[in-house]
Amino acid sequence: MKKLLLLVLPTIMLGSALIAQERASRDLLKERSFPEGMEGPAIDKYGNLYAVSYLRRGTIAFVDPVNQMVSLYLTLPEGSTGNGIRFSKDRTMYIADYTGHKVLFMKPGSTMLETYSYNPAMNQPNDLTICNKTGVIYLSDPNWTQNNGNLWMVLPGGKVILVESEMGTTNGVEITRDGSKLYVNESNQRNIWVYKIDREGRPYDKRLFIKFSDFGMDGMRCDSKGNLYVSRYGAGKIVKISPNGKVLKEYRLKGKNCTNITLSLDEKTAYVTMQDRGCFEVIDL
Repeated sequence: MKKLLLLVLPTIMLGSALIAQERASRDLLKERSFPEGMEGPAIDKYGNLYAVSYLRRGTIAFVDPVNQMVSLYLTLPEGSTGNGIRFSKDRTMYIADYTGHKVLFMKPGSTMLETYSYNPAMNQPNDLTICNKTGVIYLSDPNWTQNNGNLWMVLPGGKVILVESEMGTTNGVEITRDGSKLYVNESNQRNIWVYKIDREGRPYDKRLFIKFSDFGMDGMRCDSKGNLYVSRYGAGKIVKISPNGKVLKEYRLKGKNCTNITLSLDEKTAYVTMQDRGCFEVIDL
């Protein structure tokens, strides 16, 4: 594997804050290894990497990041299209099926996909996150043509509950490692909202976390310190934000359309799905 050449760029102004910019990305896999629609990166407990829409829509890829190899892992049922992927603490894989209005799941050691939850009232869902303390799943649910969206929660067992409707175009969704806060962004409105989470897993006390003046947003991930990494779709960068809403750093990417991000188990590496380039870009954190 090639050594990373890190080029520190001049700082830039965002509002009144000085933001350090770093061009730190390198490619994992050849460009155009994935067609348009590459999304949903996730890491399992062994450090293996997954993403949706490999070869064609309705599939999931298995990626060995060490040997830089990719292969077909799953083909979804007819009528299903994956977007977000997450693993629970018991290693179950959950997949947001946006054309089937479902959450699919597959137990470790199994090769059978099953339906975990289904609600035809959902527009999609688009992305998902799981609280490992309660087992509650949270779903973003945009309606791109109407420029609005919803937020849903799925209780253990599959019951779907509407948390909030008539939001902006809800897209990235992430819960902190301690399960105390939930972040939801609205791509077209350029807002990130934060909720507190009660003991039953229900979000409350919503407030604006941060608002950007340009470009959209897509997938997000939190690290163990509570920092939030946000994909700035169209801007070609990942933004690192502290728990108190301060932008700490921007990582510049080669491509522009970064759809989502996941972190390695040791949190030293970020893997970013690039829709316009059809490959992962890797950031050494």
